[in-house]
Amino acid sequence: MNIEVIRGEAEWQRAGAYSVRIQGMNRQHNISLREEFDEHDCDGTRYIILLDDGYPIATCRFYEVNPDSVTLGRVVVLPEYRGKHLGDRVIAEAEQWIRELGYKKIEIESRTVAIGFYEKNGFKIVNDDIIKSGCFDCVRMEKRVEG
Repeated sequence: MNIEVIRGEAEWQRAGAYSVRIQGMNRQHNISLREEFDEHDCDGTRYIILLDDGYPIATCRFYEVNPDSVTLGRVVVLPEYRGKHLGDRVIAEAEQWIRELGYKKIEIESRTVAIGFYEKNGFKIVNDDIIKSGCFDCVRMEKRVEG
């Protein structure tokens, strides 16, 4: 693999993130485009996109909640690239950018099946309340990124 990392804010960069999300969530989990793409897919939201020889293969997005915090989400790796720690890489790249921007906390709504993945990446469950997000059961998690 020849991995390139893009910090995306421009429309053409968002298109790479959208491509991964359509293939990895919309098609795989039968999630409608309206559910997958929401009011946070807009100017001001930042995206990490991993490319393999120019082809988008993994992504995530984050946006400001308040001057100290961001929400991270839509972490997706194409099915054929899973198991190669690219989800870890997407999160690490986002965390680095988030730190550079001066934020201190990352919040996420994790699908319950992905809790272990996020715990491995340093996130902690905020409480045990189950949040319905479309067809998924989720929990709130957070991570401090000061320093």
